[in-house]
Amino acid sequence: MIWTFRHADSDEFNRRTGYLSRFVYELPSLFRVLTPDMQRTSWRLAAALSLVALAACRPEFELKKFTNNEALYSASFREYQRHHWDNAISGFEKLTTDLPARDSLLPRSYWYLASAHENQGEHLLAAQSWSRLVETFPDDSLADDAALESARSYARMWRKPQLDPTYGETSLASYNTLIGLYPSSNLVPTAQKEIGELENKFAIKDFDTGNIYFRRKAYDSAIIYYKDVLTKYANSPTARDAALKLVEAFKRIRYREDASEMCTELRQRYPRDADVKQTCTGIPDIVRADSVAVKPAKPPTL
Repeated sequence: MIWTFRHADSDEFNRRTGYLSRFVYELPSLFRVLTPDMQRTSWRLAAALSLVALAACRPEFELKKFTNNEALYSASFREYQRHHWDNAISGFEKLTTDLPARDSLLPRSYWYLASAHENQGEHLLAAQSWSRLVETFPDDSLADDAALESARSYARMWRKPQLDPTYGETSLASYNTLIGLYPSSNLVPTAQKEIGELENKFAIKDFDTGNIYFRRKAYDSAIIYYKDVLTKYANSPTARDAALKLVEAFKRIRYREDASEMCTELRQRYPRDADVKQTCTGIPDIVRADSVAVKPAKPPTL
C-alpha cells in the first residue's frame, strides 16, 4: 500500500512515516535470526519500504490548486523535467481539454503529454497524442517532429515480425504522412531510413511464412510469399534470401525456366556472392530474345 499525504495532515504523516522508519531501523537486528535466503528477501523488502517512505515525503500534485492554465502548464512542465511522469500526464491531459483551440500552449501540451506517455512505456497513448498534434496543428513547428515520433511509437509496438503487423502498418502510414505533408522537412531523410528498416520487417514476415510452406513441401504457396518479398521490398536486405529460396523452390518442382531466369538476375546483381554461386550451380543463364544476334537477311537475287 502506497501512502501520500497533504501537508495539513502532518500528525498522520509523522505517525505513519515513523512506523516505516522504526521498521527499517530494526531490520538489522532481525537479520541475525534469519537464514541467508530469508535475509536476501528481507533486504528487498527494506528497499521497497524505503521507496514507499520517500514517496510519502513528496507533496501530492493537485490539479485544483492551480487557478489558471498558465500556472498549470508551468507546474506540469516542472513535473515533466523532474521525470514525475504521472503528474505531468495529469497536468498536460487537463490542459489539452481546457485550453482554447488557438492557445499557443495547446500544441506544446499535446507534445509533452505524448512524451510523458512514451517515457512511461505507454506507446499507444503517446502515438495518439502526437497524431492529434499533427491533425489539429498541421502548420505548427512541432508538427513534423510529432509525425515522426508517432510513427516511431507505433513501430515500437510491433516488436517482432512474427506478430500481427497492424501497428507496423500504422507506423508506415505515419511515416508517409510526414513525407507527404512536409516534403521539405529535414526529418524526411530520417523517416526514409526508418521506413527501410520497417519494410525489412515486413519482408522478414513474408519470408518466414514462405519458409513454413517450404518446409511443408507446399512449394507453390512458398513461391507466392517469396515473390511478394521481391515485388514489395526489392531493396530490403531480405530480398536476396527470398530470391535464393525461390530458386530452391523452382528446382524442387522442376520449373527450370523460372529458376534460370531468377539465377540470371541473381548473378547480375550479386556477381561474387558465394551463396548465389552454390544455389545456381548447374542452372544456365536464360537467353533473352533481345540478346540473340539476328543474322542480316540475304539480299534477294536479281
